[in-house]
Amino acid sequence: MGFGAEFFVLVGFIIFVCLLGYLGAHRIVLNGLDKRGQEIANELGEAAKLRAEATSLLESFEKKRLEAETEAEQIIAEARAQAEALAKDSVDRMADFVARRTRQAEAKIALAESQAAAEVRAAAADFAARAAEIVLRQETQGAAGAELAAREIAALKDRLN
Repeated sequence: MGFGAEFFVLVGFIIFVCLLGYLGAHRIVLNGLDKRGQEIANELGEAAKLRAEATSLLESFEKKRLEAETEAEQIIAEARAQAEALAKDSVDRMADFVARRTRQAEAKIALAESQAAAEVRAAAADFAARAAEIVLRQETQGAAGAELAAREIAALKDRLN
């Protein structure tokens, strides 16, 4: 019976596998695989922990974003209210300013009218006094006439003013 090369390879392989089993190579391989499995489990746990932290961080940022948006809307609403109040105040102050300037202008016009009327009365009194003086001088001659004319002219000026 002749044994071929394949038989000797098979016997050598079986002896090699038995030798590996005897020396505990399978334990080393299993320990290595267990160690690698534990590292992978730890990495998965760390990844889950990081994912949870990232999710909570994302939720906190979303919450802060919503709060910031709400605050921004409140600020905008306050700014609009202040702008409306400022515009209303400006309109009120402008109306008050126009009314005050109108009253001042009317007062100046009334003062000017009264001054003009007083000036016209004074001018009329002066002209009336001069006319009366001329008429009286022509009609009254002498010392008694001059005295009467001077006295009446002075009294006339007081009455007209």
